[in-house]
Amino acid sequence: MATVPLLLLWDIDGTLLLRASTEHGRALRSAAARVHGLESLDGVTAEYAGRTDAAILRDLLRLSAVEDSAIDALASEVRDACAEAFAQLCPDDLSSFVAPGVPEVLGALAVRPSEFRQALLTGNFEPIARLKIQRAGLAGYFEAGEGAFGSDSVSRAELPAIARRRAGSWPRSRTVVIGDTPRDIACARADEVRVVAVATGPFEVAALADADAVVDDARAVLPVLEDWATA
Repeated sequence: MATVPLLLLWDIDGTLLLRASTEHGRALRSAAARVHGLESLDGVTAEYAGRTDAAILRDLLRLSAVEDSAIDALASEVRDACAEAFAQLCPDDLSSFVAPGVPEVLGALAVRPSEFRQALLTGNFEPIARLKIQRAGLAGYFEAGEGAFGSDSVSRAELPAIARRRAGSWPRSRTVVIGDTPRDIACARADEVRVVAVATGPFEVAALADADAVVDDARAVLPVLEDWATA
């Protein structure tokens, strides 16, 4: 009997791409300020690492005295405005931001469809995520209609289940989250799936120790996944 492939849910910022969030942050702030009639959100700070765009925006707007009712009422408009703003700000070529070894690893996994299936799992709103991946030259590894995004839920903890459902109710036992923050680990634990932490983002190996495996860069992910694929 054939083994079910591993569904690999890749984070973007800090995992596939490094230091590629400057324009993303600017787009979120400018779009949300414009929609809510604020002069600016510059200077308002929130925690970004491993969080969804919607959660980040909620913090920024609350700190600017915007009521939750207004945040909820305009959430869709803000999301669309963020995507439009990012499309204008995003550099045409993000290939220099691709983490070392990522194209080789994605390519090695892509030619083994009986063992691996790849999708995105990110806190980015989907249009922002797709544009980043496209301009980084990685879009060919990730099919439309797959994965889970910050536009699907404010809570990152809900994203793995959404991604599994889109993949055809994929089994938990054959699903792996790959990310670079404790929140990537937490969202995997919330859905009871495995997780590989890659210490290429803002967190060192020790801070990622709760993952099922911790590696120092993307190239070290492949042997871990190969072991799990045959288990």
